[in-house]
Amino acid sequence: MRLSRYFLPVLKENPAEAQIVSHRLMLRAGMIKQSAAGIYSWLPLGLKVLKNIETIVHEEQAKAGHLAMLMPTIQSADLWRESGRYDDYGEEMLRIKDRHGRDMLFTPTAEELITDIFRGHVTSYKDMPLTVYQIQWKFRDERRPRFGVMRGREFYMKDGYNFDLTKEDAMHAYNRHLVSYLRTYERMGLQAIPMRADSGPIGGDDTHEFLVLAETGESEVFYDSAVTDLTFGDRDINYDDKAQCQSIMEEFTTKYARTDETHDEALFAEVPQERRKVARGIEVGQIFYFGTKYSEAMGATVQDADGKQVPVHMGSHGIGVSRLVGAIIEASHDDKGIIWPEGVTPFHCGIVNLKQGDAEADAACEDLYRQLTKAGLEPLYDDRNERAGGKFATMDLIGLPWRLTVGPRGLKNGVVELTCRKTGDSEELTPEAAIAKVIAQYM
Repeated sequence: MRLSRYFLPVLKENPAEAQIVSHRLMLRAGMIKQSAAGIYSWLPLGLKVLKNIETIVHEEQAKAGHLAMLMPTIQSADLWRESGRYDDYGEEMLRIKDRHGRDMLFTPTAEELITDIFRGHVTSYKDMPLTVYQIQWKFRDERRPRFGVMRGREFYMKDGYNFDLTKEDAMHAYNRHLVSYLRTYERMGLQAIPMRADSGPIGGDDTHEFLVLAETGESEVFYDSAVTDLTFGDRDINYDDKAQCQSIMEEFTTKYARTDETHDEALFAEVPQERRKVARGIEVGQIFYFGTKYSEAMGATVQDADGKQVPVHMGSHGIGVSRLVGAIIEASHDDKGIIWPEGVTPFHCGIVNLKQGDAEADAACEDLYRQLTKAGLEPLYDDRNERAGGKFATMDLIGLPWRLTVGPRGLKNGVVELTCRKTGDSEELTPEAAIAKVIAQYM
């Protein structure tokens, strides 16, 4: 993409309404624009990051054997009355009526709707287990929406649901999701710690939240610092292997890590003092096992091997896709702007032409652009007739992992400058060597 043809409305000053780093930088970098309180338009740069995160989520769900689908954003209130949650959910639910006076609602979550789909199509244990998910816009009418996409009213979310014949099978689905989530977050350059949490209006006794440590986190968290030494890495996972998934679950959840709602001071005191940490965390996902809560209330039963009708065991599993954009920025930025991890960056590399209009510099930039594109990467070429300082400031603000700087002086020596956004380190390389090094970061 050529910057002269791109819609990137960057701001030089910090917006007064933005209280936290991610909100400020997303507005300044031209990623979002507020439409109403807690509701945002996603501009081209922001949408690219959002879609990159969505792609990673889809890929890791597919590896775990989960099936993608899509449900409507508007649901009938009748299903929620059937489960008993319509009146219990509170004022966060946006309740509406259609033209015929029927009670409807804008989806905050979809346990009722997916249970209705299941009971209408699955009648035998032979058709189980089943795990499906969607990535879709949700709405919760927050009393005080703030912090940009971190606590908005409209948000983009992956919500998944498992249906199993027994609790043992359902707990394997729980572990399978925990493993797939660990892989998902690490691919985004994040360390998201699974912490024992409160289930809230979803229900159930077994639940873990995934939290990214950050000063601006909305939750107070208590943890054994040893959990921050755990990494998932490039493990070969067989998601059908119950023992392997259980082992990984125990590895990442045995050490103390809890949100403030479930914090146990007595258990925390058993952690060696030097490892007891109290911090803030940003929730980026949560997994639940809630047994037969919805299946019993809504008649979602199947015939087991003995011919008996039994309620199915269920769980739900969410990832805050739009919230992750803000969380990544909170975890990866400096005083110049965003620092995108390679896995989610909107463009793989920036190209800065120091002297637009110079025949040699223009030709060199065009060749870099062509070679990177041919290799399957997407560069952002700043071909504007602007001062070099402004071009560098824009590149630093939007946070692309790598920047190639091309100018007449370097070209006379046969080199261009390659800069790593994360470290700030620069080196002069031949154009061929610079291209090879950038390509290697993504292969």
